[in-house]
Amino acid sequence: MAFGGNDWLALTVEPTLEPDIPICDPHHHFWDLRPASTPYQRYLIHELNADIYSGHNVRSTVFVEAHSMYSADGPEELRPVGEVEFVQGLAAASASGVYGPARAAAAIVGHADLKMAHNVVPVLDALQAASPNRFRGIRHNVSWNADPIFQDRETEGIMSDTKFREGAAVLSSKGLSLDIMLSFPQLPELADFAKSVPDLPIILNHVGGVNRIGMYVGKEAEVEVEWRKGIAAVAACPNVTVKLGGLGMPRWGFDWHQRDKPIGSEELAEAMAPWLNYVIEQFGPDRGMFESNFPPDKVSFSYNVMTNAFKLMSKGYSATERAAMFHDTATRVYRIDV
Repeated sequence: MAFGGNDWLALTVEPTLEPDIPICDPHHHFWDLRPASTPYQRYLIHELNADIYSGHNVRSTVFVEAHSMYSADGPEELRPVGEVEFVQGLAAASASGVYGPARAAAAIVGHADLKMAHNVVPVLDALQAASPNRFRGIRHNVSWNADPIFQDRETEGIMSDTKFREGAAVLSSKGLSLDIMLSFPQLPELADFAKSVPDLPIILNHVGGVNRIGMYVGKEAEVEVEWRKGIAAVAACPNVTVKLGGLGMPRWGFDWHQRDKPIGSEELAEAMAPWLNYVIEQFGPDRGMFESNFPPDKVSFSYNVMTNAFKLMSKGYSATERAAMFHDTATRVYRIDV
């Protein structure tokens, strides 16, 4: 069975570990009518709540752009504003308390094309106007990879582009943040870019975008060596924080999404630990935050199992360090107070 749904995930059930630990989930999406390539074509408040209320103490979440509910008309560059308007409404509904105590999308990360350079200003202003109290920044997916199996999001070397960097400087001047999704060979480029905008808070998504499928099959050891070097270079930039998660995406090369029965938290923690511990070692707990990346990661494991695994693999850290990675880093970086 590949890419199961909720019925498949229900085949692995386990008690919630340490249910009182406060959590801010700094990375999830909302969408509806998604293509059939995912079993989770609808992921809105009710679907999110079914996950975050699975036993853990999730107090707030961060929505990250997913090219969802863009405006159907108007200038192309302003169409992403529709997504922020859409999520602002869901966040307001969550803030009413009708759906429970957690505050979904307490911070909102939208999208704007930084290649517009200074012309990105009116787009950022429109995004801010669409969510005056929750909009915190944008994500620009800069992913590029030489393997044709991966759908390119950007051109090679985009973070060195003069216009991209000018757009990033505008973002920084407005006190906003930049989420970055990339492919692991781009990590040295990210380090160079981060140094060029030292005042811009940059959040590296999914521990640096490891790929172990396609042309990387059989080269896993080489991939890890290159990834480790890249992570160390990025971690040397104090304006970069990192999201600890994303390993449930099939690009990582694990077989979890293809199993007849979903993985449990002990095995999952053991598999994730070498990767996540290295990143935590480089960045420090105060610059790392556990993320769900749901529903993309939901093709591999349930929210309860995933969070249990984070708790198991982090047991060796102090209470203060764990509090940072589960909650405090995210609420500081995204300026959340609920």
